[in-house]
Amino acid sequence: MRLSERSKAIKPAVTLALAAKAQTMRAEGIDLVNFTAGEPDFDTPQRIKDAAVQALKRGMTKYTDVRGIIPLRQAIAEKYKREYGFDYHRDQVLVSCGGKHALYNLLQALLNPGDEVVIPSPYWVSYSDMTLLAGGVPRIVPTKEEDGFRLTPEQLATALTPKTRIFILNSPSNPTGAGYHREELEALSRVLEKHDCLIISDDIYEKIVYDNFHFYSIAALNPKLRERTLITNSASKTYAMTGWRIGYALGPQEIIAAAGNIQSQSTSNPTSIAQAGALEAIQGPQDEVEVMVREFQKRRDLIVERLSRIPGFRCFNPQGAFYVFPNVRSLLGRTGKGKKLGSAADVVEYFLAEARVLVVPGEDFGSSENIRFSYATSLEEIEKGCGRIEAAVKKLD
Repeated sequence: MRLSERSKAIKPAVTLALAAKAQTMRAEGIDLVNFTAGEPDFDTPQRIKDAAVQALKRGMTKYTDVRGIIPLRQAIAEKYKREYGFDYHRDQVLVSCGGKHALYNLLQALLNPGDEVVIPSPYWVSYSDMTLLAGGVPRIVPTKEEDGFRLTPEQLATALTPKTRIFILNSPSNPTGAGYHREELEALSRVLEKHDCLIISDDIYEKIVYDNFHFYSIAALNPKLRERTLITNSASKTYAMTGWRIGYALGPQEIIAAAGNIQSQSTSNPTSIAQAGALEAIQGPQDEVEVMVREFQKRRDLIVERLSRIPGFRCFNPQGAFYVFPNVRSLLGRTGKGKKLGSAADVVEYFLAEARVLVVPGEDFGSSENIRFSYATSLEEIEKGCGRIEAAVKKLD
């Protein structure tokens, strides 16, 4: 069977594959601690579910505008006016089938063959493959743990070339949880001023931040970049709505219209009743978000403390999101269950076999020395999983 070259150039999403593996193992009765899930373990707030049920009862079961219902697009525009002072018209908003879909539409709308996309590493697994699918060239720029996994202005200046079409910024980040402080964003913005590339700001974890860390939008800090900045976001993480598949993009109307045309030829509109739920999520009270974030911070504090006690682990303390990305380089070269651990993937395989703990290898995030834990799980599971890993590390030769 002959497949397209683009399909052969990309990899399946490792996080989704591991989540499916976890479900299979648990269905087989295996006592597994799963740190792979990139989604809150909280239920969607009741008010949001009620709004969707009422929409269903009202007969909101038909096609909507491809771009999303007007009230939802208006609510998103008003959110960004209220929180960041941006003046977006509803026609500058596109509602898509999740944040991933919003980003995919933008890359399809903007990239021509050979266009480069600057992506700081470690990065969310889909940035690179989405770029390839759109005919672009990922230009990966490794960051350093000693710099807080944040790109420096010098690194950015070196990475930008006449071929650069887009710079992707994700703060706080998946997989590291690293967030950029105001002065760091301002420094990056001064570099970007000198180039005519577009900026995609992936703000999906904007509300999940800790220790009084303040999220800033790079476009709000530098008005010169506002017309060149596209924002992607989602209801998924903030409101525990991952399965509802509602994300969105904001930006210059011409680009949003082009992305909407692409969406019209793929999925058409996002699910109608899910849009009704998202409207309630954004317009209604935000108390549930604060409750979830406080619980996430407790979990972050515990998992960082526990992993830091394990010999061979070095664990960065994240500013946001719900991931830790410990460095396990000191474990490489050691032997477990008769096999030498030569990579992060080998470490993950060993922990699964020996400890029945599932985490994500760092290779697909751009790092061969790190592994990713999601702490979107209970304190009890965190304690249990870390204890198992600690015991497994002691068994290495």
